[in-house]
Amino acid sequence: MNDLIKRITDSVGIDADTAEKAVGAILAFLQSEGPADKVKEMLAAVPGADALIAQAPSGGMLSMGGVMGLGQKLMGMGLGMGEISGVAKQTIGYARENGAGDSVDEIVAAIPGLSQFV
Repeated sequence: MNDLIKRITDSVGIDADTAEKAVGAILAFLQSEGPADKVKEMLAAVPGADALIAQAPSGGMLSMGGVMGLGQKLMGMGLGMGEISGVAKQTIGYARENGAGDSVDEIVAAIPGLSQFV
């Protein structure tokens, strides 16, 4: 987990606390929207994934679903579109590099609109 968060803080330029919450929100989204077996494989490739998911902010009453809802959550943390894209790309890249490449590709293909952010 620390490697991923450091990678995000260095490349995206956000603080570690925000990076952890953003990664948690992305992983929680993938967990709820993606194919369960593939998401489980991907989460196994991200050390500390469960802890990150646990600290992800939950949606409010007016939250929308899907990729747009995820974007709304991340913007609510103060992230701009470039930062959201950077965090998403680093998170997905990290999972791919740690052995979950095929699973990640199937998850991205299964969630409408996700491919434009990763």
